[in-house]
Amino acid sequence: MTSGEKVDKIIPRGGSKCCKLSILFFCLLNISTSVAPVTGFVLKSCRISSDTAICVKSKLRAVPKDIPSAVKGFDLSVNRISRIEVSDFKNLPLLTRLDLNRNEILHIDSGAFANLTCLKKLNLNNNKLYELGENIFVGLRNLSELRISRNRIKTVASTSFKYMTNLTFLDISRNKLNKITNVHSILQHLPRLQNLFIQNNNFTTFYSWELTNSSLKLNSLDLSQNPIADFRITADVFPNLTWLNINSCPRKKQMRWDVHNKTFLSRVSTLDISELQMAYGDMKTLLETVNSSLTSLRMNAMKHDLTALINISCTIPTMLTLQLRYNKLSSLTSDIFTLCINVTDLDLTGNQIQFIHVNAFRSLHGLKTLSLSRNGLKSVPPATRNLPTLVELDLSMNNISRLDRDDFANQTKLRRLSLYNNVISALHESVFRDLIRLQILKLQTNHISKLNGAFKKYLRNLTQLRLNANKLTSIKNREFEGLQSLQNLSLHENQINRLEPGCFIGLTNLTNLLLQKNLITEEQLNSNVFNDLINLRRLDFRENRIKYNNYSALSKPPFSNLALLETLAIPSQHRREKSYLPLNFLQGLTNLLEFNIRSIQLIFLHIDMFKYTPKLQTLDISSNELMDLSPDLFSPIQNLQSLYISRTSLQSLDFLIDANLTKLEFLQARKNQYSVISEEMIRSVPALVYVDLQGNSFTCDCDNAWFRQWAENDNQTQVFDAYNFVCNYPPHLKGMKLLKLDVRSCSVDIEFICFICTTCLILLFMVVSFTYQLLRWQLVYAYYLFLALLVDNKNKNKQAPHQYDAFISYNTCDEPWVIRELLPKLEGEQGWRLCLHHRDFEPGKPIVDNITDAIYGSRKTICVISHQYLESEWCSREIQVAR
Repeated sequence: MTSGEKVDKIIPRGGSKCCKLSILFFCLLNISTSVAPVTGFVLKSCRISSDTAICVKSKLRAVPKDIPSAVKGFDLSVNRISRIEVSDFKNLPLLTRLDLNRNEILHIDSGAFANLTCLKKLNLNNNKLYELGENIFVGLRNLSELRISRNRIKTVASTSFKYMTNLTFLDISRNKLNKITNVHSILQHLPRLQNLFIQNNNFTTFYSWELTNSSLKLNSLDLSQNPIADFRITADVFPNLTWLNINSCPRKKQMRWDVHNKTFLSRVSTLDISELQMAYGDMKTLLETVNSSLTSLRMNAMKHDLTALINISCTIPTMLTLQLRYNKLSSLTSDIFTLCINVTDLDLTGNQIQFIHVNAFRSLHGLKTLSLSRNGLKSVPPATRNLPTLVELDLSMNNISRLDRDDFANQTKLRRLSLYNNVISALHESVFRDLIRLQILKLQTNHISKLNGAFKKYLRNLTQLRLNANKLTSIKNREFEGLQSLQNLSLHENQINRLEPGCFIGLTNLTNLLLQKNLITEEQLNSNVFNDLINLRRLDFRENRIKYNNYSALSKPPFSNLALLETLAIPSQHRREKSYLPLNFLQGLTNLLEFNIRSIQLIFLHIDMFKYTPKLQTLDISSNELMDLSPDLFSPIQNLQSLYISRTSLQSLDFLIDANLTKLEFLQARKNQYSVISEEMIRSVPALVYVDLQGNSFTCDCDNAWFRQWAENDNQTQVFDAYNFVCNYPPHLKGMKLLKLDVRSCSVDIEFICFICTTCLILLFMVVSFTYQLLRWQLVYAYYLFLALLVDNKNKNKQAPHQYDAFISYNTCDEPWVIRELLPKLEGEQGWRLCLHHRDFEPGKPIVDNITDAIYGSRKTICVISHQYLESEWCSREIQVAR
């Protein structure tokens, strides 16, 4: 039984406090007992970022099985997965976020999410599910957000949602539920649901009694894009509802509105009835239903008489926000908003408005936000001057070609002004004179070629100015002198080729300056134009014309006064000639954290380049023609954490061995000519958690044996896309995957050798033990027999006369008989000379030697056979030796 199944069995089915505590305890327990942080691992199709496994756009047809168990997020969006199986998430108990958006999922096995007891967010949008079966979401007791829109769901089993007792957000829009009764089987199991989105499900009726039998805790309900012809609420089933969207889809039938009691929707504060087709009387009744609480009303693309609807809605005393987008209002008359005295936010985007009466907004005494975006205005309407309380004005995406001196007169409270995507060609010197509180000004994507001193005297509270995508060619002296509070200045995508000395005077609080995609050259940098930007944090020069011909020191380093600068980017300069950087180019940047010089045709970096930037953490020198990097280059930047060296001419990474980059965590070295990655190089960067070596020409031999094993087995460093590393040498292995290389023959397995030796010793010991126990006497006999053979071979050719006539072999027990009977007969009567061991053996000499000498010194051997003789070991040996 898995841990997830155990929790499912012990947690009660109700949504009690005990249930919450049990789930929380389980999740915390898993987190506390997790031993390995999610920092490394080589994955076949994914990568790890922080605590999330990212497998987006990997053409996966199944959920990968090699995901570390400690991840908390899992993004599988935009793949080709067609089925979710029971085992897919079995080993991911800590998962809190799961994204399966944009796949081809047709079926989810029952219990597929059973182990995900800590999951809080699940996204199943844009798949091909046609039904939700029983127990499909078993185990998801802690889930709070479920998105399952844009599928083909027709049926929902009665038990599908019964386990998700903590669900607060459900989006099941754009399916094929057809009948509101299908939603009833969902809601009966979701006591905590607050936000329900069921738009575009082809509902034709909405009857409250079909949806629920009791009150719901819903705060938000989206019924939009459904062809509802009959809308009836007969009971107070939505006592907490504050947000209601019933905007309609294009259709011919009108909706019939029937809410028995006006108090049933008395708390709705935001209502969207865009495109709704309804009889005027029903529309009036609808708006009267929310008369006591409505603060925000959306009536976009309406078919009714808009003026009448505006008058009805504006009589609601609590009405503050009115959205009237895409209603084809070509003009605004003086009386259209007469009754809207309480409205503070008015959105008229996309109405093709070309004329606005000067008194059109006069009755909007408290208006704070006005959007006139996406219309046909050719100038700033004078009607806006009658709005002294206006805080935000949006005039973007019109046809405004010029700004006159009095266009923003009396707008002393305006804080945000949007004029982007117009055709403004120039600014008047005093056009912004009354905008004393303006903080954000958006003028991008116009035709502005001259600023005409518009920012020299006014706008002292401006913090953000966007002038990008215009036609500026130069920035003149003191052009922004009046912008003392400015923090963000966007000048990118112009045609600036000249920065006059002193052009940034007054911008002492500027923190971000964007100058990319202009025509700025190194001469502009050498003129000390940035000396006044003492608080600058970010400076971007990408895609300009900056190029130095040598690395000689500059007499006036361009950034010597920018001590607080943290990010400097000078990549992708459009000049194709080889370039250098002066050795003191970064002088003064003592707080620089990020330096980007990607793709500037750089061929050399002086070893003193970074001695001025001791805090540097990120360095990008990719796409240059650097042939070599000295380890001494990195000596001043020991805090470096990220290094990008892709597409260079470097032949190896060995410079890292002596660079002492002990804090380096991220290394990207794609598409180079690295053939061998040495163990010494990897060991020199102990903090490395991510390395990207895609597109290199690896050698598939024993030189890469260690790297191949490390890439596959190390649990600290993630080697991105290692499963696709391809061999380029030797020729017969070209095209083979590096991780398929057999490296067993490349190293001596000490552990295996120790195992074999130990095994052999144990077996030998066992054989010796068994032999000694069972065959020791046979071995002793064999030993002596062997000695006898040796002596026989030694003495068989000797011709010396025998010393005795016979050697008498007998048992000690038979000695009396030998002395009394045998000895007198043979020596006394026959005259033989006999050899007896108790009489003739040499004292101190080994008994075996005495026996063999006696046998070889006698012509014959006489054995006195008796029972005692046969039982004697020594007698047995004597007869065997004699034989």
